[in-house]
Amino acid sequence: MVDITHKNTTLRKAIASATLQVSKQETIDAIQSRSVPKGDVFEFSRAAGLLAVKKTSDVIPDCHPLPVEYTAITHRVEGMTVVIEVEVHAIYRTGVEVEAMHGAAVAALTMYDMLKPIDKEVEISSIRLVKKEGGKSDKKSLSGAGLSAAVVVCSDTIARGENNDTTGQFLVHRLEGLGVERVSITVIPDEVAAIQAQANAFIENGIDLVIFTGGTGLSPRDVTPDAIEPLLDTPVPGIMETVRHYGQQRMPFAMLSRGVAGFAKNSLLITLPGSEGGVRDAMDALFPQLFHVFKVRQGMRHS
Repeated sequence: MVDITHKNTTLRKAIASATLQVSKQETIDAIQSRSVPKGDVFEFSRAAGLLAVKKTSDVIPDCHPLPVEYTAITHRVEGMTVVIEVEVHAIYRTGVEVEAMHGAAVAALTMYDMLKPIDKEVEISSIRLVKKEGGKSDKKSLSGAGLSAAVVVCSDTIARGENNDTTGQFLVHRLEGLGVERVSITVIPDEVAAIQAQANAFIENGIDLVIFTGGTGLSPRDVTPDAIEPLLDTPVPGIMETVRHYGQQRMPFAMLSRGVAGFAKNSLLITLPGSEGGVRDAMDALFPQLFHVFKVRQGMRHS
């Protein structure tokens, strides 16, 4: 199966439909009057569809088992056709489109099986996804296009040339991949004065997003949050709460990060860990949805 451990858990929804075509009005009449010899076609197909939604990962090899929170199955008669609609909700890391379509397919097949003794020309004409919400497609409009960004690597050893920078380069690559067109990178030592001077320079130059990496832990030289927090006009605690929650689901030491985030004038400052793994998790947790904050701030400035 595809690795989805890096994805965020969100509310996922999908609606799928299947269309059953019959050949005579008598079949429709029997369905609606609940007089089909094999039983109530609507109720049997509904029960079968519910089971199919739950069992999707058992029969579709690459589907992940997921916690289905809600399923609704409805039938609609339109002339000589019956339209089956299946809606599925789950709070998880992957979508529920296949679950909805599998439910619709099995509901239609159940109707076919129950109706074939009285109508030899029943056909299932289509099974399709009608709508989906909550996945990556909902975030297509969120990108870093038009934004400026700066990456600041806070590390004594890298500043002295004793170690090579990997996290800063990783951040630049990720930001560029997210559409940010102008990204600079700077390396400075773990000194409050140096960190604040660099932050103030970016703030005064109107850089939209400034990401600091390193110095967010508990060692005596980890001073990045202490340097940045006094500069924030508008703290945004939910940003680092999200990062810590996401990280805690993957490794136990995420709770030790002291990272802070917020706006200083019109610049969003974020302090991330110094490890590449920690930065990777933080970027997966925050982007691209974090770009929405710039749309909100722009609206505030224009109002």
